[in-house]
Amino acid sequence: TPSSSYVSSGINAEYGGRRTNAKFNQVILKRLFMSRQNRPPISVARIVRQMKTKQREGKTVVVVGSVTDDKRIFDVPKLKICALRFSEAARTRIIKNGGTILTFEQLAVESPLGQNTVILQGRRTRREANRHFGAPGLPNSHAKPFVREKNRNHEMARGRRKSRAYKA
Repeated sequence: TPSSSYVSSGINAEYGGRRTNAKFNQVILKRLFMSRQNRPPISVARIVRQMKTKQREGKTVVVVGSVTDDKRIFDVPKLKICALRFSEAARTRIIKNGGTILTFEQLAVESPLGQNTVILQGRRTRREANRHFGAPGLPNSHAKPFVREKNRNHEMARGRRKSRAYKA
């Protein structure tokens, strides 16, 4: 296994499946080893929306990644969140509204097998790079081209207009 600062911080002993073979711990360990690209940030607004259901009420949110603030949401309910890191604004908003913030070490003591927890993660396809995936210029392709500006001279001539040879 690769060496990682998260795993060396004492989390490995609890989540490595050494003490328990709980599925929760295996999922957490797998996500701890993931690259930054595969540990996308999640906003407070998304967490609030996901926790609105009746069966998720009062459970601890576990995020293997960053939790960021979202100014579009006005009132943050009382939440209990465990994450690798929090943005300063997110941290203050959660605590100000009576919520609690946990580290993974604290979570391991509180619920070693992941009892009363909900694992959430951000959307991996929200990266700006994902907008460029595909072939720009092809019909029905919404891939974003890598161009300096959007005008008639940049990728808008042949194949884009009938007056310039053909329109694809």
